[in-house]
Amino acid sequence: MVLAERCVLLSAEILKSQGKYSEAAALLIRLTSEDSDLRSALLLEQAAHCFINMKSPMVRKYAFHMILAGHRFSKAGQKKHALRCYCQAMQVYKGKGWSLAEDHINFTIGRQSYTLRQLDNAVSAFRHILINESKQSAAQQGAFLREYLYVYKNVSQLSPDGPLPQLPLPYINSSATRVFFGHDRRPADGEKQAATHVSLDQEYDSESSQQWRELEEQVVSVVNRGVLPPNFHPTQYCLNSYSDNSRFPLAVVEEPITVEVAFRNPLKVPLLLTDLSLLWKFQPKYVSGKDNEEVKELVKGEPEMIGTEVISEFLINSEESKVARLKLFPHHIGELHILGVVYNLGTIQGSVAVDGIGALPGCHTGKHSLSMSVRGRQDLEIQGPRLNNTKEEKTSIKYGPDRRLDPIITEEMPLLEVFFIHFPTGLLCGEIRKAYVEFVNVSKCPLTGLKVVSKRPEFFTFGGNTAVLTPLSPSASENCSAYKTVVTDSTSVCTALVSSASSVDFGIGIGSQPEVISVPLPDTVLLPGASVQLPIILRHTAVICTSRSLNVRATVCRSNSLEDEEGRGGNMLVFVDVENTN
Repeated sequence: MVLAERCVLLSAEILKSQGKYSEAAALLIRLTSEDSDLRSALLLEQAAHCFINMKSPMVRKYAFHMILAGHRFSKAGQKKHALRCYCQAMQVYKGKGWSLAEDHINFTIGRQSYTLRQLDNAVSAFRHILINESKQSAAQQGAFLREYLYVYKNVSQLSPDGPLPQLPLPYINSSATRVFFGHDRRPADGEKQAATHVSLDQEYDSESSQQWRELEEQVVSVVNRGVLPPNFHPTQYCLNSYSDNSRFPLAVVEEPITVEVAFRNPLKVPLLLTDLSLLWKFQPKYVSGKDNEEVKELVKGEPEMIGTEVISEFLINSEESKVARLKLFPHHIGELHILGVVYNLGTIQGSVAVDGIGALPGCHTGKHSLSMSVRGRQDLEIQGPRLNNTKEEKTSIKYGPDRRLDPIITEEMPLLEVFFIHFPTGLLCGEIRKAYVEFVNVSKCPLTGLKVVSKRPEFFTFGGNTAVLTPLSPSASENCSAYKTVVTDSTSVCTALVSSASSVDFGIGIGSQPEVISVPLPDTVLLPGASVQLPIILRHTAVICTSRSLNVRATVCRSNSLEDEEGRGGNMLVFVDVENTN
């Protein structure tokens, strides 16, 4: 056998010198056997180099025989040579779409790197298995994840005080991140019906958003004597990928900031995130106007600066997309920058062997692998809209800023909540109804100058000092309708309906219809924690047409009565149906 090996090696070198790499590779492969793993590994590696050195390189045969050589090196106990062969083969298979082969190579590289205490390479190899769209079974994906968690935990223990590393799972759709400023509105309580407000449960509506913006601009211009301030920016409570995020949003001290993060689990096994919270840095500002140069990047937050909500458990099922709503509670004015999320990544399935290879020693094999969870972070990096205004921007690819995660915390402001009491769900044509509206100041600041803006101010009014002949006034018992019939012409039978309610009572003056109405607060101020109930008079629009108000149908039938002696029997029956179509 020794002579055969010597002859093959000499013949292979002679053939390679003559450029006959195919014949040399065949000789080397023919000599491999199960007797010696180390000798077979060397021969397979030399055969692989023959394939790559051909005039037309056979790249796939080179990679395949390098994998075979790495396997035989591993059986012979040569871990470094095995790792080298697999890494060289990986250069061929990477990015070619052979996901199963790529997963196998990465898994072996991770195992060999961990054995050689090359922990960073091991983490990188297992990471590639998890972030690629894998076609493995659920059991194999679960085992890959546990291998990664075990290796990752050993790496993190080497530098417990170091920065938190990036975790590959779950996927985060940063562009779908939404930010909401303010408290969650209280639901309806009994006869009270809370006024509608922007929330994260609503889908973005561009038309509705534009209407609210126009109303806000109108009331601001009225308050500023008909001029819209040049530095005016519309209020945005909810920021998303459709809103204007080019400016720094404003948040108020002691009012929560809710960040909705969209997660996606690409694996066929569930993921368990524990102690999930937001990662941020905050630069406080003081009343004197001098900024504090120290920037604190915290994980759990400091209660005196920013309170951080922590979700103890957040389960994402296999191949599921799920959103998490995380809150921050600012207690100081300054500049807040939301960087990302921090959490413990784990799985709830037990350990499963992969391709006959048992789990690494020390892996948790219970029902819930909570002991194998590792702590890490993921950054929220949002790309702004592409710029397309100037010629330079059109001819190049440039993106604008997206500052939805960089709010400026301002001082306390008044906060108003509105409730409707006995508010009707429907009105008849021309009907007038009385309801109540309650204004509550839930902030610690007094509220003044409260105004209401509406495109149709003629449909409501906050009470009035004049008594009108309507069903709402005591003197209206003689006429229970908001409209009365009058004769327009003494010679004509045509009638008209006119309202018995004065237009002044509904905020409509002669020749003008003010769309901004001041709310009559007691003493023109609403103190902190105080509430006030005001009557609101509602009137539906009247569309009345008195012409052709009767529908008459006549039917003639011959009478069945007998004729008299003189032969006169001209009797008939006339049926007249009269219907009021008003």
